[in-house]
Amino acid sequence: MSKQYVMGLDIGTTSAKAVIFTKHGDVVSEAEVGYATLHPAPGWCEQDPLEIEAAAIEAIHTAMTRSAIDKEAIISVGLSSAMHSLICVDAANTPLSPSITWADGRSAALADELRATDIGERIYLATGTPLHPMSPLLKLLWMQENKYEPYLKAAKFLSIKEFLTSRWFGEDAVDYSIASATGLFNIYTRQWHEEALSLASIRENQLSRPVPATHLFTGLDVDIAEQMRLDPNTPFVAGGSDGPLANLGIGAINPGETAITIGTSGAIRQMSAAPHTDSRQEVFCYAFTDDLWVLGGPTNNGGNVLEWLKNTIGHAELTAALETQQDPFDVLIDAANQVAPGADQLLFLPYLNGERAPHWDASARGAFIGLCSTHTSHHMARAGLEGVLYAILSVAESLEALTGETEKLYANGGFARSEIWVQMLADMFGREVHLPVSHQSSAWGAAWVSLYAVGEVTDLRAIKQSIPMKGVVVPDMEKHEVYRKMFEVFREMYGVVGGSVRKLQRV
Repeated sequence: MSKQYVMGLDIGTTSAKAVIFTKHGDVVSEAEVGYATLHPAPGWCEQDPLEIEAAAIEAIHTAMTRSAIDKEAIISVGLSSAMHSLICVDAANTPLSPSITWADGRSAALADELRATDIGERIYLATGTPLHPMSPLLKLLWMQENKYEPYLKAAKFLSIKEFLTSRWFGEDAVDYSIASATGLFNIYTRQWHEEALSLASIRENQLSRPVPATHLFTGLDVDIAEQMRLDPNTPFVAGGSDGPLANLGIGAINPGETAITIGTSGAIRQMSAAPHTDSRQEVFCYAFTDDLWVLGGPTNNGGNVLEWLKNTIGHAELTAALETQQDPFDVLIDAANQVAPGADQLLFLPYLNGERAPHWDASARGAFIGLCSTHTSHHMARAGLEGVLYAILSVAESLEALTGETEKLYANGGFARSEIWVQMLADMFGREVHLPVSHQSSAWGAAWVSLYAVGEVTDLRAIKQSIPMKGVVVPDMEKHEVYRKMFEVFREMYGVVGGSVRKLQRV
């Protein structure tokens, strides 16, 4: 049988997704398996790495069997994962700790302290990783300060993707973009950063060998291969983190091409031919390949805001959805769309889970600004959806200060399934928004890197010819003018209420 399919395995924040594509980017099979997130203490966010491993294996198995894909038909598997996870393991790759995720906030006080120092600025300028509790560097500092037993006993420190590849292939290797997101990796030299390692009191041999995105993992464990329904000779390719791979998978590769992803959280990113960091420390810059870097900023709040709105003010919409067998989120967004842009001068700061870019403030909190007696739940829903996009626009301003103006806007992630929400994005940015057919852009980016690594395609940028696109959303410039004026107020509000929020938290 000829090898005709390629797989992307995406280890996300809440689930593992295996997607099987043709070489032209058409999805032929996919499967998703979720896993739990645990909060054993306030601000802590942990997952079971063995549960994630089982979910990844099951997702691949299900994707293979669901469409009766023969194992001999798979060319290669590309790997993608969420950033900033950290697991303490022993020499045999047995976990000594949970996987501590990007959302963990236990090191918030340490992050604030380090950000205010010269050494903190030097580490950011070299590594491109903002000083925030998401960073494995800060997690390690917390472990060191608190004499965390798994840290003291660890032979190695791995991300969730390294954990899987180390167990499946017996090789400790980490791609540049996952390494970059640790705060321990110099994005200019593409080597571990000695000053950061010294600060965390760890040795270079406790970390994996940095490798390019095209690095091949071969010799898949026979038992694991059988569980996956794959040939053990199937090459796996290192790929990268979900951010740059989403840009690649959506076609946002050239200067001025910007990708916006909104799932549970959100991000905006551009690829660059050179690294960029500056003393403002507002955006990240991560290495991807030897000649490509990704710049951007994540926001903690995206689809979680819609979930919160549904649960707090969306009771009528939830009831209507049950009666009509509709998706309650669609009903809530339809209700919000009954309100004019700007929600009748109502603003929502969407910082329900603190905020990352551009403020990097784990203590930030949400707020409605301008609420009055004429506002309804529909106004609040509209303001909530707009608030998520205003936060993305705030990051876009910081990003454009380093990379130049956005020329072409792409969107993917769960929010891209909503025509209304994407139209809001186009109107707010005043730009056309280009949408792919598949929302699995990170998986397709990973799959394409694997095709490049095994010689099936000639270069990474050629993916632009193999991305099935759904269409273009055109902005309404009259609505854009309303949003422009509202955003002028929004950008002031963090500074206005931030001090009061911090005082409130000390009451």
